[in-house]
Amino acid sequence: MHLPGAPQKEHGYLVSKPQAWLAFALSFLLMAFDFIDRQIVVSMFPHLKEEWGLSDQQLGALVSIVAITVALGTLPISLFVDNWSRVKGVVAMATVWSLATISCAFTGTYGQLLVARGFIGLGEAGYGPAAGALLSSVFPTRMRATIIGGFLAAATFGSVIGVILGGVIASRWGWKTAFGVVGVPGLLLAVLYLFVRDYRAPELVIDAPSKIHRANGIARELFRARSGIAAYLGSALQLVTTSTMVAWLPSYFNRVYGQPAERAGVWAAGIIVCATLGVVFWSIVADRLARRDLRWRMFTPAACCFATLIIFSVAFGALQAGPLQLALIALGGFLMAATTGPMPAVAIDVVHPALRSTAASMVTVAQNLFGLGIGPLIAGALSDRFGLQTAMALVSLSCGFAALVLVVGARTYRRDHDAVAGLAVAPDLVDAAPLAA
Repeated sequence: MHLPGAPQKEHGYLVSKPQAWLAFALSFLLMAFDFIDRQIVVSMFPHLKEEWGLSDQQLGALVSIVAITVALGTLPISLFVDNWSRVKGVVAMATVWSLATISCAFTGTYGQLLVARGFIGLGEAGYGPAAGALLSSVFPTRMRATIIGGFLAAATFGSVIGVILGGVIASRWGWKTAFGVVGVPGLLLAVLYLFVRDYRAPELVIDAPSKIHRANGIARELFRARSGIAAYLGSALQLVTTSTMVAWLPSYFNRVYGQPAERAGVWAAGIIVCATLGVVFWSIVADRLARRDLRWRMFTPAACCFATLIIFSVAFGALQAGPLQLALIALGGFLMAATTGPMPAVAIDVVHPALRSTAASMVTVAQNLFGLGIGPLIAGALSDRFGLQTAMALVSLSCGFAALVLVVGARTYRRDHDAVAGLAVAPDLVDAAPLAA
């Protein structure tokens, strides 16, 4: 394998600042509606349970199916996008997931809704990696975790809006109306994204006699760095807990605190707001500490993962409903999403620039398949057997495993980063719509 390229300017923007921030703003908004469309269903759980008599495991599957189809589609779509156009890929994917969301409003059975939710995941597959790779390239590298963290904070922000809207709209006009309302903005944002500038990466030359050998070469590059593997796995393990909290807190507040579905969604949204603030805060902290020692981009989220384990274990395992438990849940929420910005940044840091979308997609595959995909489903199954509060306590054990993986990965992060630090990207002057004046 040959990795050509010229050094990239460490402190410069790849495109003009207005173009870079346009890309950020539209990417943020699309990610927000991505997760509004994905998470709006969780506040509908009480309505769906009453209308169709669903078990908690079936309700959890409505969340997990999106993550599973994202995981299955992300890698092939990201490989295609890396060789085609990140901008056009984003436009196509946003169109598909928005139409799939609208189609949920026309379902009449649990099976139909489950299938429609699966198509939302197929549309979302590859969006985060493509937009994340684009943003990581057009902004200065010193800002990478901060920019990626800010971008991915839109996921928790969108989850907040989705949880609130799901409860409010479903209580007033029915749950089907909610799907129809939130699907439209994504279509409008997809059109505006055509004005974002793409980038052109240096060629990744793999001496291979066949497509199979080339695929093996790409796989070796994606899994060459131990710190990159740790980023894939560690972020996934942490998301087992994070996804459980996002999916099941509305039901927890409904059942344990006796709040109606609409108000329970608002309470859960407050915890997700704490997580959103935590995404940005801990990404900034990780970037600043990494200026002194690069390993702190992994040590910082590792410390937060361990703290999350302690806090949620006490909150759900030792306390009953009350102000102290609510305070600890909020604190845990502030800490639980600390991997969101740094881990994609680490994965992008240690791979060839031509595979940045694909590397980010590996984070997404791991997160969706082993984190988002199993968290709500496992919690639902545990809840059916032991009760929801016990399920929440047990699921938080995944945070401890995440912390261990990240600490181990940090040992080789500096070496892995330096191996590709001199490779450059350039702005794509041809395959992008011009910036509107």
